Amino acid sequence: MRALLTTLIVLLPFIVFSQEPSEGKKTQFVFTPEWMTGITADANKDFVEHGLTNSLYLNFGWENDGNPQEWAQRLKGPRTGFSVSLTDYGNRDSLGMAVTAMPFVEFEAFRKKNLKIQVGMGGSYFTRKYDSITNPQNQGITTDVVWSFRAFMHYQFLSGEKLDWRLGVGYFHHSNGHTRLPNQGLNSFLFSLSADVKNNKSPLPSEIPISNFDRSIYSYVSFRFGYGANVLSKPMVFNDNEPIYSVSGEYGKVLNNTFKLGVGFYYRYYGNYYNYIVDNESLVQEGREFEHFKDSPTWYASAIGLHLNGEVMLNHVGLNAQIGANLFKPGYRIDWRLNEGWNFIPRTIPADNNFVLGEFDSQFKMKHIIHSRMGIKYYFVGTNTEPRSNVFVGFHINTNLGQADYTDVSLGYVYNFGFRKR
Repeated sequence: MRALLTTLIVLLPFIVFSQEPSEGKKTQFVFTPEWMTGITADANKDFVEHGLTNSLYLNFGWENDGNPQEWAQRLKGPRTGFSVSLTDYGNRDSLGMAVTAMPFVEFEAFRKKNLKIQVGMGGSYFTRKYDSITNPQNQGITTDVVWSFRAFMHYQFLSGEKLDWRLGVGYFHHSNGHTRLPNQGLNSFLFSLSADVKNNKSPLPSEIPISNFDRSIYSYVSFRFGYGANVLSKPMVFNDNEPIYSVSGEYGKVLNNTFKLGVGFYYRYYGNYYNYIVDNESLVQEGREFEHFKDSPTWYASAIGLHLNGEVMLNHVGLNAQIGANLFKPGYRIDWRLNEGWNFIPRTIPADNNFVLGEFDSQFKMKHIIHSRMGIKYYFVGTNTEPRSNVFVGFHINTNLGQADYTDVSLGYVYNFGFRKR
């Protein structure tokens, strides 16, 4: 999974640059240096002492007011771009520094030109991480490379001839996507000061009014195959990544060649659940709670569910989110027993023991049922051309009601049909 996240970080600039329109120079480049400061919440009990969190960001963006592609006009000319940053968490010995690479998109908020909402998703490299002997108090970061997510609101309070000054407030999250435990993650709440460095050229007006685009709708069917990985629990024998294979199908509608809404199904196979069963570990042994899982290890290591899909298509890039329901995921019961009781449950759990395992309470029931998925797709054929067939690759993090489940990469095919005006 480290290789997967590293690949994503390397590909991010190319994904962003692919958004540039081919029919002439219609976007305006904006360079925005940004300084952030704020607090990072303690990731665990007895978390390391640390000071303020400080970040230096370099944002490279393009204003899409003059971009003639339909997605840009439908979304009122958002700013799209790519950022790199260096973050100090106030304790370099234990928390180290973070280097982040992240694509972002920025929209007008409440139809106000001087108020923007920015969201981004990418990856970060940390110079220090958890170690049970040398760095045991840092349970927030346990892998070198992690997912990163950013949500900010910016207010432009001063506009000059060469600079537009902005204040911001927002949230930053890091997580390894359940590829190593513990995985508490880091959550930061930050204020920012930034300046848009204006291009010498005057701002480009919107060249194609929205009224020139007919409202449209068409149908699609899509299939994807995914490969991911996660770990089962903290004992070393269970704390190595094992594969997760998935297949999913989907049907839905595309509105105005920009907004995609669909419903679908998925099947997943979890390698860690399968290994726990076939290795005859404690909770599946004769006379134990999950003994019957050994009757069909592959089946009980599987998950089946339904999902709702939402996506904003930005030509070659799709920003994708799903929420769904697991109809069948029995292996998660083992997962919950091992991880939601005492802080550390050993590999061997005697039948007569005083260990406190995870209880099947209301929180379990919610996380057992509700599945969500968020990530980014790259379409090989730009959706602006309304292709009948398309192929994409995707990078996603999957969660159980917001708690990381696994990270995956997927390859998919889309067939579009029934094009018509509304």
